[in-house]
Amino acid sequence: MLDTIKEKLNYLLDDTIIEELLRIGRVKSFYKDDIIMDIGQKLGFIPLLLEGSIKVLREDGNGHEILLYFLEEGDTCAMSLTSCLNHSKSKIRAIAADDVKLFMIPSEKMEEWFHTNKSWRSFILESYQVRFDEMIETIDALAFLKMDERLEKYLTDKVKLNGNWTLNITHQEIADDLNTSRVVVSRLLKKLENNQLIKLHRNKIEVLNS
Repeated sequence: MLDTIKEKLNYLLDDTIIEELLRIGRVKSFYKDDIIMDIGQKLGFIPLLLEGSIKVLREDGNGHEILLYFLEEGDTCAMSLTSCLNHSKSKIRAIAADDVKLFMIPSEKMEEWFHTNKSWRSFILESYQVRFDEMIETIDALAFLKMDERLEKYLTDKVKLNGNWTLNITHQEIADDLNTSRVVVSRLLKKLENNQLIKLHRNKIEVLNS
């Protein structure tokens, strides 16, 4: 397992920081739909995603969730970094989009390494920038795109994330991510199918490469 982790981290960080990560970090597994990090949780670790993907969500005062972005292999969560740095509680919920393996790094090391290791500093700053850009995309989609356009973008992003044109996902799961109703999602998916952009199957959607 240690050799696998080292191989995955090798293109992100230098040998010095990788050796220290392997010494103090630990691997934790989660199953699909497990809550990895919840709103109001105090964080004692920085998650580095080794396998799978994670949905990062915000919740309003009425309990409605909105999808902010996905994390994929090699990513960390900028909001968890901020919480660790400020010693504050999490403002987001992170849910396993499929089976996940995380490398857990003690949070107290984040600031120390930021000042002492160039590759770690670059990794953290780049993570912030990527997550910020994704947040802007989410805000733009909410503000400027109609629901059918948001749905198309959602499916396209999922295909890129999974590396597969067939998505194992239900209409209700999509509705939850887009903060709308299953009826609306089903109607719009049928419209996309009629326009030959997708094919619908039971609990699966095939996105056509047109």
